[in-house]
Amino acid sequence: MIDQAPRKLVENFWQTMNGNDWHAVGALLHDDYLLTYPQSGERIRGRDNCVALNANYPAAGVWRFTVHRLISDEMGAATDVTVTDGANTFRAISFFELRDDRVWRMTEYWPEPFEAPAGRAQWVEHDS
Repeated sequence: MIDQAPRKLVENFWQTMNGNDWHAVGALLHDDYLLTYPQSGERIRGRDNCVALNANYPAAGVWRFTVHRLISDEMGAATDVTVTDGANTFRAISFFELRDDRVWRMTEYWPEPFEAPAGRAQWVEHDS
């Protein structure tokens, strides 16, 4: 039987993010938390820096997070999430590693949408 604790922790993480209570999010993070953005080469080390980054990030309104997919096992989880502040919408693919019932490591990719090439139109479907 698969341990559901990692899934529940990550579900709780996104629910707490949806509340925009960054200190409550920080309580879910491990003491040695590290968030990596491979695309920009940035690392956010420590819960205090993560809380400060989110609290000070410019936004048009409150942040909302919609989880489209969550896959988990006993080691961690991966999520596909839409993030919006009402004016801007982004997609985030996040990989979670857990330790001591906390989020220990995250790696996030923020892909940009793009126009589908016309040359493959006969083989594909489009989201509506």
